[in-house]
Amino acid sequence: MEKVEPRDFIVDDRENGTFRVNRRAFADPEILETERREIFDRTWLYAAHVSEINTPGSFLTRKVGGRPVIVTSDALGKPHVFLNSCPHRGNLVCLEKSGSARALTCFYHAWSFDLSGKLLGVPDAEAYTPAFKREEMGLRPVPRMENYRGMIFVSYDPDIVNLESYLGDAREYLDYMIDFGGEEVEIVQGAQAYSMKANWKLLVENSMDGYHALSTHQRYFRQYLPDIGMDPAAWVGANRTMGRGVNLGGGHAMVESPQRPTPLTGSAKAELDAIRARLVEKHGPDRAHRIADYTRNLFIFPNLILISLWHTVRTFYPLRPDYMEIDAWALFPKNDSQQLRQKRMDNFLSFLGPGGFATPDDVSGLEGCQRGFATMRELPWSDISRGMGREEPSSQDELQMRAFWRRWNALIQGKRGPTDCADRPERRLAAE
Repeated sequence: MEKVEPRDFIVDDRENGTFRVNRRAFADPEILETERREIFDRTWLYAAHVSEINTPGSFLTRKVGGRPVIVTSDALGKPHVFLNSCPHRGNLVCLEKSGSARALTCFYHAWSFDLSGKLLGVPDAEAYTPAFKREEMGLRPVPRMENYRGMIFVSYDPDIVNLESYLGDAREYLDYMIDFGGEEVEIVQGAQAYSMKANWKLLVENSMDGYHALSTHQRYFRQYLPDIGMDPAAWVGANRTMGRGVNLGGGHAMVESPQRPTPLTGSAKAELDAIRARLVEKHGPDRAHRIADYTRNLFIFPNLILISLWHTVRTFYPLRPDYMEIDAWALFPKNDSQQLRQKRMDNFLSFLGPGGFATPDDVSGLEGCQRGFATMRELPWSDISRGMGREEPSSQDELQMRAFWRRWNALIQGKRGPTDCADRPERRLAAE
């Protein structure tokens, strides 16, 4: 593969309104290594929600930023995130996906640790000399961990800015995502885990791309909705005229549209009206309107997407330039009735996930793009210019994707300072 310098992967002509990405960015193994080093190792990454470890002694395991980690709640209920690798010989300490325990024991040589990471037991400890320091051989915590309103983030960069500063203007919209139920939220039992033979940045684009919805997901909008008695016109016409794409700075971005009818709003109107009334009482009418009357796909750079219409939290990580793993969870209000919880789950599963109407469409589309990149010698550029000439880009436009790509482009060149992610100088946000 011909080498392309990092500075040459993006053509960003703000004056004339064109934006292009060299397709080698989706296929070059050297770029993936640069991404791991300059992006995934030096940003904040979503790891878990406190509701998943809501009792002392509970734990879960997953991969975050390419590393296996253990998320625990210690005897006092304090959360921790440790690297899931035994300090002795490196084996995975915890093999279960989740559970509850007083101690975690590595099966290889039976070293055991409490849920605050302290080394508890070493078989035949008398074989070690006084130079063996037990206090130095506990589970290794990740370099940084912070909790934002129940969402646990980690970073492998010990010098990274604090999480609230990193989130910047995205915080406001993350709050809307968390406040939508009027009470506490929780990750419900179960998870979706699947893979895709496509570059991870294609899923970044797709996750906040309003342009593809009606053409790609025709089965849902033109077949499923009429089959359950809904008029798809509320979506088909409005999807082309409503909503906006938003650059939130720091590579974070969003698409936002006024709320439209869904199977949930039709089947659970009374319950949802009661929740909205509680939102007004708690936050006032203006904030309640911002929380309840819009749908949003919120992207937190580099790999977290929250989809409010289906109350989904999704992360993804590349294993190869053309292969990624995806995890997704449902984030629902904690105090929902059993009936409303089931209706939310039905709505969630009808659209998203490996068995939904939408996700298989998206997998097919993105894997098709990846296969199409075999023509990159003849067709080297992807165009992401839609909406650059508009004063107010819509959710059908691509400002939100350009915001991601501008931050990506800066970081792979080693530029760690603020990035101008906007289309026009007068719309540029404050430094991240």
